[in-house]
Amino acid sequence: MYDKTLVTDILKNIFSSLQQILKRFRAIENSSDFIADDSGLEKLDSICMQLIAVGERVKYVEKVTRGGLLVRYPEVELSSNRQSEGERRFLEAS
Repeated sequence: MYDKTLVTDILKNIFSSLQQILKRFRAIENSSDFIADDSGLEKLDSICMQLIAVGERVKYVEKVTRGGLLVRYPEVELSSNRQSEGERRFLEAS
């Protein structure tokens, strides 16, 4: 068994990060908006950081639950661990 309170807190943090991402995307109409000025670059940076944080938290949920929680929700598509690691490295290098 795992600490449900801890997992609930992690999931709330994930939800909060996803809300921040959506909020920051509101001003973006197309991809060139990210590089048009410093404000766009700051949005891109902050969105990437939130995506990295979400990925790390999902990985932590998997660790805490020993892989027992997310497999119960097959309708949620998650990248393979290797693919997620590659995506994280790409975002960190950007």
